[in-house]
Amino acid sequence: MNDLVPVRRALLSVSDKTGLIALARGLHELGVELLSTGGSAAVLAEAGLPVRTVESATGSPEMLGGRVKTLHPKIHGGILARRDIDGPALSEHGIEPIDLVCVNLYPFEETVRTPGVTLEAAIEQIDIGGPSMIRSAAKNAAWVVCLTEPTQYERLLAELKNHGGATTLSHRRELALAAFRHTNQYDAAIARYLTHAQGTGPEIDAGFPDGLDLGLVKLTDLRYGENPHQPAAVYRSRAHSAGSVIGGQQLHGKSLSYNNVLDASAALRLVRDLYTLSPESASAAVVKHTNPCGAATGSSLESALQGALEGDPLAAFGGIVALSQRVDLASAERLATPGAFFEVVVAPSYDDEALGLLRARFANVRLIATDEIDASASSDIEVRTVPGGALAQRVDAHVSAPSSWTHAAGPKPIAELLRAGAFLDTVCRSLTSNAVAIGGLLDDGTVALAGAGAGQMDRVASCRIAIEKAGERSRGGVAASDAFFPFADGPTLLADAGIAMIVHPGGSKRDGETFELCESRGICCLTTGVRRFRH
Repeated sequence: MNDLVPVRRALLSVSDKTGLIALARGLHELGVELLSTGGSAAVLAEAGLPVRTVESATGSPEMLGGRVKTLHPKIHGGILARRDIDGPALSEHGIEPIDLVCVNLYPFEETVRTPGVTLEAAIEQIDIGGPSMIRSAAKNAAWVVCLTEPTQYERLLAELKNHGGATTLSHRRELALAAFRHTNQYDAAIARYLTHAQGTGPEIDAGFPDGLDLGLVKLTDLRYGENPHQPAAVYRSRAHSAGSVIGGQQLHGKSLSYNNVLDASAALRLVRDLYTLSPESASAAVVKHTNPCGAATGSSLESALQGALEGDPLAAFGGIVALSQRVDLASAERLATPGAFFEVVVAPSYDDEALGLLRARFANVRLIATDEIDASASSDIEVRTVPGGALAQRVDAHVSAPSSWTHAAGPKPIAELLRAGAFLDTVCRSLTSNAVAIGGLLDDGTVALAGAGAGQMDRVASCRIAIEKAGERSRGGVAASDAFFPFADGPTLLADAGIAMIVHPGGSKRDGETFELCESRGICCLTTGVRRFRH
């Protein structure tokens, strides 16, 4: 097995033509013969590059509407031949070796994401010859280099120039591994689509197949994970990266860290939830360690941002901000207030003036544009690894609907308190259990989080923390809990703080004690019937 293997003949057949001409020109300048198919050959010929068609090499035309073109012994024999022992067979059958294969596959995933795509149209985008050539080249990495992504082209050309037109074994093996991962993810995407398109059993309907493939592609290594001694990397979902932090465009600041991605994703998820609850309003969230310390929904982005930042000003310093609308100059000016500091700002987009102001104000703050908020863009299944395997569940996307709640005790709820209750119930599903959130309406009509207790081992402690954070804003406000109160001790603290309405799932054996307390203290008590645990 040779370390350095010269590239004399290359087969180029790509759906994504990005970088194709530059690659082909670089290969041609190194004396490599170019072999290509259909559209790729046409693009190369139009660019003035000498290219030989696959048909001329095989002596067989494309057939069946292009379904059969590279499935031929003169193609696969040229790719799979072991140069040290298969020379006589190549000569006997008139097969020329192929030293480089550059293939990317039919855009199956892009096709099935198209609204209204039919099963027949999707099936036509299942590539057959492409994966076969990729697997053949990757299997024969001892002699053949395999390219599957345009991002690999520049490095390959540099290696060829540095080694007199040859590739190294280590690089070929690296590319082979990437190739097998590529075809594995492609096949998994097809299986996922056909599972949902054709499945009828209860397991399929629930969305949890026998095998779980996440369809993830490594985006980049990170400096470290949650702590400096933990190596880390970030992976992009091939199917659901749109409208996410990972799929967004970074416009300014240092590179994102592990914690940045985690916290920014949590903030964006809350903003997306609030958008689903009230799409006509603007929403803002401030997150620390994946828990919202501020959140608000208002008539303008500036008012929502103001309400979110006032929720817990101490915790907001160094936090992550997510916004539901394009950042205008007024909102940017609020973010740029002297003394303010944020790690990340995530928004659909930024006005030019707003972007310029934020760039000038903050040297390192990461500014991320994620495109328009789309509640349907996020994945509906979330996965968490545990020792020995993983857990999968449907994302909690249940929208708070006060019309479905039960009035359990106290005065009849008024519209303003119901609006605040729906908002806080939504915030609760972003807080770590046990969670209690306190908030209400501000003078301008913005509904905002005033204080939250989260991640505590008992609900009484969460009540105390939320009350301490909210301070005087507890009086006349609303408290929401992510689960029922097992005793009336937590509600008693809330009543003593001046809370006007309590919203919780209900279902405790001692719910009656909480209802009696609320009735005696003149507090409206509503039960939602929906628990919001988040571990």
